[in-house]
Amino acid sequence: KNVMKFFEDFSPDSQWEFGKWSVTPEEAKAFAQEYDPQPIHVDEVLAGKTQFGGTIVSGWLTTLKCVRHFVDGVMKETAGLASPGVEEIRWLKPLKPNQTVTACARVMEIREAASKPDRGIVRFEIFGRDETGETIMTTNGIFFIAKRPQSE
Repeated sequence: KNVMKFFEDFSPDSQWEFGKWSVTPEEAKAFAQEYDPQPIHVDEVLAGKTQFGGTIVSGWLTTLKCVRHFVDGVMKETAGLASPGVEEIRWLKPLKPNQTVTACARVMEIREAASKPDRGIVRFEIFGRDETGETIMTTNGIFFIAKRPQSE
């Protein structure tokens, strides 16, 4: 088991590359039918007539898969207190079912929490890259992270 990371353990050059993943056509369609039932995600015939040439994975699923890798790779071992949200989500390139994605993250900003001296704020960019290395999705998440407790 890894040692718990605190606010002081992050620096502006912190970055990670997590595991590779893909979404089967069945997973993509099931997710889209429940959460994002646009024809480009659920209707192969209609999607085939678009510039995509077939269905594409919902950007929401792409984002959630990348966030899951970030949580498993960073936040599960971090003294995270909460997140007030994300600043943006960008879907830069469509993802087709069965394409391989590499989830990544990097620290964008580190600052003291103005009103709470026991924590700091770390802003992470969480993103996914396709097989060619192109970034297909980005989101900027803000997290409150506890400072290392002072030993007595």
